[in-house]
Amino acid sequence: MRVLHVVLLHGWRGAGAGHWLSWLAGQLRGLGVVVDAPVLPAPELSGWLAVLRASLAAAAPSADLVVLGHGLGATLWLHHAAGVDGRDRRAHRVLLVAPPGPGWRHPEVRGLNPPPVEPRALRRAASITRLVAGQGDPYCARVDAYGLATGLGVELDLVPGGEHLDEDTGFGPWPEVLAWTLGRVPGLLDGSPARART
Repeated sequence: MRVLHVVLLHGWRGAGAGHWLSWLAGQLRGLGVVVDAPVLPAPELSGWLAVLRASLAAAAPSADLVVLGHGLGATLWLHHAAGVDGRDRRAHRVLLVAPPGPGWRHPEVRGLNPPPVEPRALRRAASITRLVAGQGDPYCARVDAYGLATGLGVELDLVPGGEHLDEDTGFGPWPEVLAWTLGRVPGLLDGSPARART
């Protein structure tokens, strides 16, 4: 059985104990999975990219590399993918959860949003990439989530009533994400062949 190495990328304000990223880290470690959940510094693109690239480089070459990012952590992956070349480690699967829409801005966040939308680069960076958005997300309108998925050429799971898919909207334990991370289901909503859902 191949070793699974999972990198978890939190968003702008981190992932507290009640966040699904923290829950997922504990579940995976309990199963013997190698988990890297780096604490990202102040939200500035070059600093975040350096941390991500160090995490990717630390994965064993023989491991199946899986990356999950929430919020700006998902946006970070898109910036990384845009700069990937033949020397970079390719991920097996990537889940981008609740990235902010292209018009979102905050003065404390530098260089991260909007992300590059480069489908070819995304395919160079990972074999499989999937986008998950919450219906009613205050940071990303549904039309923007569909637009991003279409622009990137990836599948979208739209979670009814999910909003920003964080602990404030009830996403602490999230068994569907655990199943996806372990490769048991292709999508988060029903395990059927993936398609955008409303």
